Amino acid sequence: MNDTTKVDPKLLEILVCPVTKGPLVYDAPAQELISKQAGLAYPIRDGIPIMLADEARKVDDDA
Repeated sequence: MNDTTKVDPKLLEILVCPVTKGPLVYDAPAQELISKQAGLAYPIRDGIPIMLADEARKVDDDA
């Protein structure tokens, strides 16, 4: 794991899911921001969250 690819904690505090406007959970190992309400995981590329619903993947609630 490359620890140089981190997301600014202040940025994480203000980001919300663009679909539900709900909170996001940062998954550092997967480099994703997860919206449990929407069931979507938004990728983080080169330290930049890609907050587009079209770029998000669906997540399984059981996982």
